[in-house]
Amino acid sequence: MNASRSAALRLAQDRGSSMIEVLITIVILMIGLLGLAGLQGKSFTSQMEAYQRSQALIMLRDMESRINANRNNAALYITTALVPAALGTGAACPVTTGNAIADNDLCEWHNALLGVAEKNAAASSVGAMIGARGCITQTVAPAAGAAGEYLVAVAWQGLHSTAAPAITCGAGLYGADETKRRAIALPVSIGCLTC
Repeated sequence: MNASRSAALRLAQDRGSSMIEVLITIVILMIGLLGLAGLQGKSFTSQMEAYQRSQALIMLRDMESRINANRNNAALYITTALVPAALGTGAACPVTTGNAIADNDLCEWHNALLGVAEKNAAASSVGAMIGARGCITQTVAPAAGAAGEYLVAVAWQGLHSTAAPAITCGAGLYGADETKRRAIALPVSIGCLTC
């Protein structure tokens, strides 16, 4: 009888320890799944940041080619004379330079920054970066027989904080926290126009 009692006691202990092992396994599995869910969220944020950066690069190259195509009137593309000094703000195109090509180019770039190429069901523009702004400044004024240089910049709002960019395009337009502002720029050189 002692042997059967001892076997029953060992069987009861084995059942209890296997239940504890199952509970520990479930807890470890839950911690792993929570970590995976957090990784998925970080992946989405990184994917959105990369998408916005690629859209900004497309916008930069677009304006660079527009300025190069109308190089005799490159100075008309400078946005510091506009109010506001960055394109992509407001709904209507704020550009009147007196040159039809430059006006059209700046208005199309303004609309692209607003995302009018893609609309949702409510007819709201959704095809651009978050809060996209475009700026064109002159870095070197063209002299007689010399090239002029311009800086085309695009700024937008990022999803998480990083270091504030040195490029001033869009500064102060995204609230007090400049660490969420993203900006990239492309220098454009216009060669000698009279050579």
